[in-house]
Amino acid sequence: MSDKDSGSSFAIGFLIGAIAGVAIGFLYAPKAGKETRAMLREKAGEIKEKAGEVTEKAKDAAVEAGKRVREKFGHKEE
Repeated sequence: MSDKDSGSSFAIGFLIGAIAGVAIGFLYAPKAGKETRAMLREKAGEIKEKAGEVTEKAKDAAVEAGKRVREKFGHKEE
């Protein structure tokens, strides 16, 4: 596994862990329902943004890996 692949794997694992941690924290938080729902909406937006960033990085890594494979086997870009 290359360093770039392990970085993407770490980012995905970190994101999943963060989601689980936030969810568990909210379930045990002693706040009113209205406050909890507002915080959940805010955190969900943040997580959605971070997930988009991780997805873009993963796409970029896949494109780069594809280019390296094509270069290695002598295929030209189309």
